[in-house]
Amino acid sequence: MGATNAVGVVIVNYRSAELTLRALESLARERAHTGLALGAIVVENASGDAAVLARALAARFADFARLVISPTNGGFGAGNNLGLRALFDEREPPTYCFFLNPDTEVRPGAVAALVRFLDRHPRAAFAGSRIEHADGSEWPIAFRFPSVLSELESGLSLGLVSRLLEKHAVARTMGSVPERVDWLCGAALMGRREVLERLGGFDEAYFLYFEEIDLCLRAHRAGFECWHVPESRVMHIRGQSTGVTALGGEPRRLPRYWFESRRHYYVKNHGLAYAALADLACIGANAVGQVKRAIKRQPSTPHFLRDLVRESVLLPGPRARLARVHR
Repeated sequence: MGATNAVGVVIVNYRSAELTLRALESLARERAHTGLALGAIVVENASGDAAVLARALAARFADFARLVISPTNGGFGAGNNLGLRALFDEREPPTYCFFLNPDTEVRPGAVAALVRFLDRHPRAAFAGSRIEHADGSEWPIAFRFPSVLSELESGLSLGLVSRLLEKHAVARTMGSVPERVDWLCGAALMGRREVLERLGGFDEAYFLYFEEIDLCLRAHRAGFECWHVPESRVMHIRGQSTGVTALGGEPRRLPRYWFESRRHYYVKNHGLAYAALADLACIGANAVGQVKRAIKRQPSTPHFLRDLVRESVLLPGPRARLARVHR
């Protein structure tokens, strides 16, 4: 991976060896199709897949991929940081680092398109792919940073309110040309190595969720940009890595670490008072929104309001846990 514009891919595996190998197969096709100097680090995040992955990588992908085994599962950010350190320690570190979920497959030219974009836009720290579902349908979404107003918009889900707060909604529907955004889906996210080194990688206080939002916010505050690049397309089987955000079917209850990550994000980046205001907005809006959804018999995330209250900074228990994280 010593050539100019070389890319180092990081895939964090957790009980998803078969999917990880399919992702590597798509990267092998990308190397052959584009001639891009590309290597991959597979981080086995203490899930028991090490032996299977080691045999497969040695037999099929030894020319560009290697395995790094984590002794513990410290979460998605910690796993990616382990892969980043392996890339940074190489004799000739890659110019770009590409974070790729195991439940993805890159479409032809996807990695090369991100490299071309970053080559041409030196202020861009991160570039993200257009996501496709397994059936080929698009998920043309990028994001704004969460805020008190976005909590109101998503919780209420009322037509008039949503129209008034449209510019504060977290999710943005993207067009067919590159656009600057606040943050990008971490399933297929390319970043400049030099910026990642400067930022220190992911914040490992996030076990899962919100870590890519935090990373993009730190890049934004350092004067860099994030861009959605629809020319780059990556298929993502949503929820296969976590079992939480699967496409279709009934909404699933969010794990506790989702609420912990949300709480950490607000307090770390905006302070305790703002986090409390965001919790109040989210609790109030969802209380009203749940009534509306019940009347219209619309599905809602099970136990969301109760779990949100339990993990709110408004209560002493969550504040005490925060103190241990932020001390």
